[in-house]
Amino acid sequence: MNMQTSPALAPPTPRSLDELQLPTVMMRDILLKTMFRKTTETASETAQALCLPIPVTQELLDMARGQRLLEATGTLNANSGGEMGYQLTEAGKARALDALAQSEYFGAMPVPLKIYGEQVRRQSIRNIQVTRDQLTKAMGHLVLPDSLLDHLGPAVSAGRSILMYGPPGNGKSSISNGIRSALGDRIYVPRAIEYSGQVITMYDPIVHNAIQQTPDDPHSLRRAKRFDERYVMCERPTVVTGGELSLDMLDLVYNPTARTYQAPLQLKSTGGIFIVDDLGRQAESPQALINRWIVPLEENKDILGLQSGEKFEVPFDTLVIFSTNFHPNEIFDKAALRRIFFKILIDGPSQEDFLRIFALVARKKGMPLDESTLLYLLKEKYPVIDNVYANYQPVFLIDQMISICEFEGVPYQMTPELIDRAWDNMFVREAHIVK
Repeated sequence: MNMQTSPALAPPTPRSLDELQLPTVMMRDILLKTMFRKTTETASETAQALCLPIPVTQELLDMARGQRLLEATGTLNANSGGEMGYQLTEAGKARALDALAQSEYFGAMPVPLKIYGEQVRRQSIRNIQVTRDQLTKAMGHLVLPDSLLDHLGPAVSAGRSILMYGPPGNGKSSISNGIRSALGDRIYVPRAIEYSGQVITMYDPIVHNAIQQTPDDPHSLRRAKRFDERYVMCERPTVVTGGELSLDMLDLVYNPTARTYQAPLQLKSTGGIFIVDDLGRQAESPQALINRWIVPLEENKDILGLQSGEKFEVPFDTLVIFSTNFHPNEIFDKAALRRIFFKILIDGPSQEDFLRIFALVARKKGMPLDESTLLYLLKEKYPVIDNVYANYQPVFLIDQMISICEFEGVPYQMTPELIDRAWDNMFVREAHIVK
């Protein structure tokens, strides 16, 4: 699977201050705040902190120097490579402190929302074409019927919303993770974006898996810097939420102390996957949650709001996967279901697939198979639950038998007695508890 990213997708390196398309005062203030907080002195140190090319940083330094906010200190010691040194003047320090009082943000120069939108289109998840072979390899650890891949393949390639539903314990979460693995390529995530003079931090190491560069090879280093360093090259992100998901988690997060914003979860997942697991277990109703997604799912854009009350549009380029143990008709009205592009039933395995899973798990865990015990399991145990098989059951039963064998100090083995003991832990018997 190709894990590289096309050079055509890379955000081009800015060559001048004009190309940054940011308010001049904002750029100057971020420069001053960064030099004040990080005590950078040379153009190269400051450029690294701002994630800008040295010539563009030099333009900024010259501007601030012209406004008497910076002054040259002359050539520094040999460690500076003979570069000119700069320091804040008293006016520069005062301006830096004033700017920090308005917003604590400093460091990487943000990317204007409009420019980021162009990058989103270049690396859109809807441009991805996943083949059957890629999907099969990504799901290699799962035993899935071909008919399921027939439905999943077009859904993933379309980059549209997917609702996976069915009884618990059949791998809906594992399938979601397999879909992420099938995507396989890389995108560029901005460290921060700017809208209306406000900075919104985007890159989040918890969500975004950065691709490590190799600075020890100078030729590789030059290649690595052929894109705008205000972005981080990452794997396509995956955000997984469950019962803790609430509607306010989909709004901009404002830090009143730092006076900066953090992107909400769905914006951080741009270019990747947003998984809503265990739909129906959240405090808000599934209907309320899906109503929040209507505009993003239909129009490929989301609406966010600043503290001032101003609303603005951001790109919505995310494959949303809803996963639930409820039947869709129980939790959605028809209008909501119409807006989810693909509805896929993830059912329990057939008896044949159940035995395949059982054999694979047993081999992996070193548990010898015993034909008479398997027959006992199928003929005596499963009829009690109407022969309803689930993908989690082989792992559960084998792990239980392994635990018992280790406790009793006997070699791993399968017997009807061990099956009985494992089965008792998988299902709780109906009983009245006297309080």
